[in-house]
Amino acid sequence: MFPFVSLSLSLSLALCLFIPRFSLRTYREHGNPMAAQNLADNGDFHAPSPIAADGDARSALIFLGTGCSSAIPNAMCLIQPSHPPCSVCSQALSIPPEQNPNYRCNTSLLIDYCRSDGNHSYVLIDVGKTFREQVLRWFTRYNIPQVDSIVLTHEHADAVLGLDDIRAVQPYSATNSIDPTPIYVTEYAMQSLAVKFPYLVQKKMKEGQEVRRVAQLDWRIIEESYEKPFVASGIKFVPLPVMHGEDYICLGFLFGEKSRVAYISDVSRFIPSTENVISKGGDGQLDLLILDTLYKNGSHNTHFCLPQTLDAVKRICPKQALLIGMTHEFDHHKDNKYLMEWSRR
Repeated sequence: MFPFVSLSLSLSLALCLFIPRFSLRTYREHGNPMAAQNLADNGDFHAPSPIAADGDARSALIFLGTGCSSAIPNAMCLIQPSHPPCSVCSQALSIPPEQNPNYRCNTSLLIDYCRSDGNHSYVLIDVGKTFREQVLRWFTRYNIPQVDSIVLTHEHADAVLGLDDIRAVQPYSATNSIDPTPIYVTEYAMQSLAVKFPYLVQKKMKEGQEVRRVAQLDWRIIEESYEKPFVASGIKFVPLPVMHGEDYICLGFLFGEKSRVAYISDVSRFIPSTENVISKGGDGQLDLLILDTLYKNGSHNTHFCLPQTLDAVKRICPKQALLIGMTHEFDHHKDNKYLMEWSRR
């Protein structure tokens, strides 16, 4: 039997609830991922709150954004509307984003890790162009007080152009006298970011240079190999190199101890050794696969589209799959109904 597959389509925050140490438990839905057994007629999924009935805290996966680089709604659909108007993007003018599962910012995941002592660590995967909006909407709603570590999949605009705004979630210091936030990147990404954000990478002030408040980051190099895991804020991450176009390697990440979760936001082709690490027929079945899906039909040179995504899901065979990175071709409710039927078949 193939796994249940669902779209994770919107900026609207979704929580994937776990018992301590990432043991998969259930999902809470605010317009994003859905669990098959609790899918309502309107496509929304409702489950217990992040705090269990016995009062024990739970770790959570918080989907800050699940859209493509241009985000949803597509600006052109609003400033030069078609006739009839785009049914997905036009909803942004009439439905508040927190109630609209077709409102999607740049793909980004926040891991709220509840440690055995009850304290929480917050690890952010990617910091795209829409990061500030995500903080205002979801950090405030779910009482996220800080970011303890940052992990980057790659250095494209939709994954890094919010780095300047990291200072907004750091303690205020006019002289930058605060502990820097660890940020994990590949050597290639580091070189690119040093050009994009020289003031964030600079270690020493130049003579005569004025002090200006900027995000304080502790740059840490990771390798593009599943054999070289690293630990960020108590969570072990296994890098999953994939092709993002035939000239570019992007990273996904495998994490979780009692449950195996793979997050792959930008992929056009799996490297065989990477696919083996996350496949049921390889190193072991995933509890959750979160996977790139750009368009509904055809193919793309740098991303999976739905046909390639579903083929990959069948090969990898996770227990559950959530699809992210969508354009406005996808309608959350309609396409999740299709995916439910696909999963049953």
